[in-house]
Amino acid sequence: MSGHAIPGEMVDAGPSALGEEIGATALGPWPGTDPVEAAKVSLGIFTPPHLPSLVELPARGIGSDAVGRTAALLVELPVDVQPYGWRFVDRPGNDHRRAVSALSTDINVLADVAGAAELQPAELKLQLVGPFSLAAVIHLHYGERALRDYGARRDVAQSLAAGLTAHVEKVRAAVPGAELTLQIDEPDIAAALAGTIPTASGYRTLRSIPGSELRQSWSAFVQSARDAGIAKVAINLPVPARGQANPMADPERDAAETASWRKALELALECGIDAIALPLHHLDTGHWEQLAGAVESGTSIWAGAVPVRAGQLPPSYSALVERVMRPWHGLGLPESSLNRLRITPESGLAALSPVEAREVVNRTLEVADALSEIRNA
Repeated sequence: MSGHAIPGEMVDAGPSALGEEIGATALGPWPGTDPVEAAKVSLGIFTPPHLPSLVELPARGIGSDAVGRTAALLVELPVDVQPYGWRFVDRPGNDHRRAVSALSTDINVLADVAGAAELQPAELKLQLVGPFSLAAVIHLHYGERALRDYGARRDVAQSLAAGLTAHVEKVRAAVPGAELTLQIDEPDIAAALAGTIPTASGYRTLRSIPGSELRQSWSAFVQSARDAGIAKVAINLPVPARGQANPMADPERDAAETASWRKALELALECGIDAIALPLHHLDTGHWEQLAGAVESGTSIWAGAVPVRAGQLPPSYSALVERVMRPWHGLGLPESSLNRLRITPESGLAALSPVEAREVVNRTLEVADALSEIRNA
């Protein structure tokens, strides 16, 4: 049974709706190359009410990165790797087979670890790159990004939906009875909407994607996920990669992408999703007002509350709890609705050491526990 609600419909946020505890999850990428250890960590740490994942290990190389892993799901759209990145090709080659093999290994390991250690999860999260961000980074045979062509964008979305159906069947066989959640990552969506993604030559930018097309495509993909057996769907909207930390930042481009990120948030909340995932440090008052409306209509918020910084300890859990509670109280949201939250790190953890990743995860769990205490006080 999905937690999705009709937009505008008030939903009781009490125990009968979602339970009294605030859960946590990681966003997928994990450091290291050992899928057995990664599965043990995910299933062992993220026990109910928390949400374990089919962990991604990009350090294994080509095919284990987010794009290659998602491309492994595509039906009748094989890929390979060129100096400029992933490309669609006529027939599967070594790069494609490597991606498919790595994903298959991870599912088999998940089944083995869950069975041998009696860690069968009640819930499990899958991640994939969303159709627009996937089209933004995979190139057509003549070298241009698939995002440039409407027909290619449509084909990528349909192929990914078909591949997701087969993927869900394999995962369900690995963890029988687990309720599956899908996290759709769209890191390039702000640039796609703003029309700031460069062409293959770098001399121009691709035309912006119409908002109406984005809404329709996301809505169709979310429905396809539900038809495939996914119980809950979240769209993850990372912060645009460019910006303040870049000394070569283009203020005009960054402003356009920031506005488009807000538009993407608005559209995502109209597409029948159960949850929206986003980093809290990027939110202003207008964003929080959007989220307050989402909470009141039944959508959950995956709050990226814990910073991910290599070489730095995360802030204290009390400071991070305050980062949530200050705007929550400012908008007049009741503490009883805090169980609409799921706490996450701000981003994936692959760039950290295993020790640093565990510190971030532990802090994430501490923030979730503290918020649970506030809600249930």
